[in-house]
Amino acid sequence: MRFRSAPAVTAIAAIALTATACGGGGADEGGETAAESTLVIWSDPERADAIKAAAAEFAEANGIKVDVQGLAFGDIQGDLLNAHQAGNAPDVFIGAHDWTGNLVRNGAVQPVELPQDRAAGLSETSLQALDYDGQLFGVPYSQENIFLMRNADLAPEAPETFEEMVEVGTELKESGETSEVLSMAVGQEGDPYRMNALFTSAGGYLFGQDEEGNWDPADLGVGSDESIAAMEKVAEYGEDGEGVLRRSITTDNDASLFYEGEAPFFVAGPWNIADADESGVDYEISPIPGFEGEEPASPYIGYQAFFVTEGSANSALAQEFVTNYVTDTDFVLDLYEADPRMPVQTEALDEVSADDPNIAAIAEAGAEGMPMPSIPEMGETWEPLGVAQAAIIGGADVREAMESAHDTIAEQIGQ
Repeated sequence: MRFRSAPAVTAIAAIALTATACGGGGADEGGETAAESTLVIWSDPERADAIKAAAAEFAEANGIKVDVQGLAFGDIQGDLLNAHQAGNAPDVFIGAHDWTGNLVRNGAVQPVELPQDRAAGLSETSLQALDYDGQLFGVPYSQENIFLMRNADLAPEAPETFEEMVEVGTELKESGETSEVLSMAVGQEGDPYRMNALFTSAGGYLFGQDEEGNWDPADLGVGSDESIAAMEKVAEYGEDGEGVLRRSITTDNDASLFYEGEAPFFVAGPWNIADADESGVDYEISPIPGFEGEEPASPYIGYQAFFVTEGSANSALAQEFVTNYVTDTDFVLDLYEADPRMPVQTEALDEVSADDPNIAAIAEAGAEGMPMPSIPEMGETWEPLGVAQAAIIGGADVREAMESAHDTIAEQIGQ
């Protein structure tokens, strides 16, 4: 079961336009309620100032007040659900696209009515990622994905296949120039987020999809023959095989191995760029290579978006803000300056890519990527699958480990 390509932007836009915003107590157009309203927006502190600047213009244009409140990003989803239940949730908030299923299941967000001309300016896969059961539930503004970072002095050319990368890295290790072939975090509990690129290249899958491209939790693929075969391929490079993938490499030491010249290749993310620049390593960015003769490596893509809270007292204003301001090029560029995440708004992406070649390279590395599944069941997969993958890299029986993980996940999601 493979990831289906995103439907056309126009199709998603049509879906968005048919969505009915269900929030109660919307502001009266031009009336006293609108004039006295305060639009409350939750953001992480890193982007709060940029949002305040854009919101000030919006507030003046609509005769309202805007209150941008800063919360730690990791706290937003849980706090939002609690606040929504208590009746004091914000009108708009920033969140990750893979929260969507849980937010919808809890009745905490409303569909977004995105005009077609605004949808056309955003990447197709970003809109698909925020689509849930045929409705658009947020306006995406940025994406992030992992990629291969290589030491250009040690490995001048980007490898076309995983096997080619291993060959180059092995020669460097055997000559004593490096101590590792590849720095890719695995750890004792595994890392399905990073492993997905290789897992999918070898034919594995986590959840299937229906004909419309919706994730289907009933089609759990962890214990399938395809996924078992995929992890058998991965195991060839584990501790009982080539020794390229090892549990001793974790998120605590993966970056330092690369920065200190101990590994020529590094499975990295945008969060590593600043430290890589400071390290002095002459690095290049390219896609994570897939296995020879197999599918391209497909890293997870994560999107961040603006959501409108269900039951917002300022529903109409909130919809106006996320559809017409969040999609504005200048607004996206202001956010980029405050927190440099790759934009999904195409004009903004073109502009920042011209100034920073790393952005264009990261975008290219994500071209074969897949949006992280946003269904609520996804949260039950990380630990069992990670433990199984780590055990397999350590030499455990592949079928036994994957079938055990499958059974655990199936029980947790009620299958």
